[in-house]
Formats: sequence, structure tokens, C-alpha cells
Amino acid sequence: MKGPTITVITGKSGSGKSTAMAAFEDSGYYCVDNMPVALLPAFLKLPIDYGGTFAGLALGMDLREKEFIHQYESVLKQLTRKGFRFRIIFIDADTKSLLRRYSQTRRKHPLAIDKSISDAIDEEAGLLTELKHSADTVIDTSDLNVHELKAIIRQIADSVGDASSLRVHVLSFGFKFGLPVHADLVMDVRFLKNPYFVESLRALSGKTEKIRTFVLNNDQTCLFLHKYFDLLDTLIPQYENEGKAYLTIAIGCTGGRHRSVVIAREMCDHLTASGYKAVLTHRDIDKSRE
Repeated sequence: MKGPTITVITGKSGSGKSTAMAAFEDSGYYCVDNMPVALLPAFLKLPIDYGGTFAGLALGMDLREKEFIHQYESVLKQLTRKGFRFRIIFIDADTKSLLRRYSQTRRKHPLAIDKSISDAIDEEAGLLTELKHSADTVIDTSDLNVHELKAIIRQIADSVGDASSLRVHVLSFGFKFGLPVHADLVMDVRFLKNPYFVESLRALSGKTEKIRTFVLNNDQTCLFLHKYFDLLDTLIPQYENEGKAYLTIAIGCTGGRHRSVVIAREMCDHLTASGYKAVLTHRDIDKSRE
């Protein structure tokens, strides 16, 4: 399989790697989870048409295999010299989120044989530090739900092996719930007139026509959109020239329910009309009344 990029999905236990693998499979990839890294050279000799019958090859590789952390670098370098191309996606999450997930699922952490879950998480983070720094893409799932993670992965899945077409993920969010750490560009639209302070509009979301009209029928909004679209039309081709295949643009307001939802929708429509493959998600629309 010399040519198509091989995707390696790795990261912390409990961070969402299984969800990422499922999203790749849904996108038509041939997926193998918990692949022993020492067997990878032999596996790639098998007569499977990964780039023809399937959209690509995705491998789940992590600390469930004891030798992974010690062997992955040398094995991937060896295969790269033979003409294979790899893309490493590191799925991450903060300690608080991982502890909550393990408490909810009661699954065993692969390193928690003779230690607490908390100590196992800390140990794993240390072991994976170098791998995380060398990854092509790091996705922090601490504030993502399953659907949001799948949307991100589907965009990446479509972009692997196709450097000629940039995929853009437009994300609305609320600053009160924290910054989306995986975003490449972040725009704060809290300067726009806020429908929250209009009692008849407060309970509505940015998906409704009343909120869209309130936000968009404003000279300040029109000027902002004109100038920001101008900036994006200049920036995005530069990202493409640098070979970037996936870009996340985050639009934030206070609670992620009104202004950011409207502006993100306008941005996604503009990018689609400009010929880019854009997907839209609203991270916090149901979390707050702003």
C-alpha cells in the first residue's frame, strides 16, 4: 500500500479512540483496532485493496499493547523509508474528564493493575508525551460529546490522502464553557448586540428565524461579516498552499446559544458557496440560556 496515507489513531485510554475508530469505519475505512506495532510490516504486505475497495486504512494503536510505546517510532520510520505514508491522530482529554468517564463506565484502565485510576492516568500521560508532540493532529475531547467528535473525525477521514481540498469545521461555542482547544482560529462575537436581553427572544436559539433576523439585521453585524469573510478568503488559500487539509474555525459568544450560532451558520454558508467542504456544529447551544 504505497501511496494512500495510513491513519494511526492513538491517545489516552478513555479519551474517545473507539468513537474515532467507529467514525472512520462509517466513512468507509478498513479499520483494525489494537494492532500490535511489531506486526504492522507483515500486515501491510497482505493483499487488501485499502485505497480501492475502501476509502483508506485506519489503525488503532495504543498502550493496550505493552510494546507499542517502545517500538512505534522505529517501525513507522522503517515503513516510511519503504514508501508508506502515515498520519497520526492523537485523541486527548483532561484528567477530570477521564476520571468521570471511568467512574461512569467502570471500565479498567490498562495501566491500573496495581495502582489507582488517577495514578494510571498520570502515568499514561507521561508515557505518551512524546507521541502527542509528534502527532499530526491532536483532538481534545474533554468538552466534546460523541456526535461532535464523530463530526470532527469524519472531516479528517475525508481529508486524508486528498491534499487538494481543504475541509473546514465551523464550531459555535460559549466562552462560559471554555475555549475549544482544537480550534485553529477563534473569533469572539460578544461585541454584537445580544438577543438575550430581549425577554421575548431569550428562550429561543440562534437556529430560529427571529434570532437570525435580530443578529443579522444590524449594521455592525454586516460590517463584521464583510471584513471577516474578506480575511478568511485571504487566509484559507494560504493554509491550502501549506498543505493543510483540515481547519477548525470557532465562533464564540457568552453562552454559545444565540450570536455565535447565527454567525457560525453564515460562515459555513459562505465557505460552502466559495467551494470548500464545510461542516457546522453547535457545541453549547443546549447548555445555556446565555
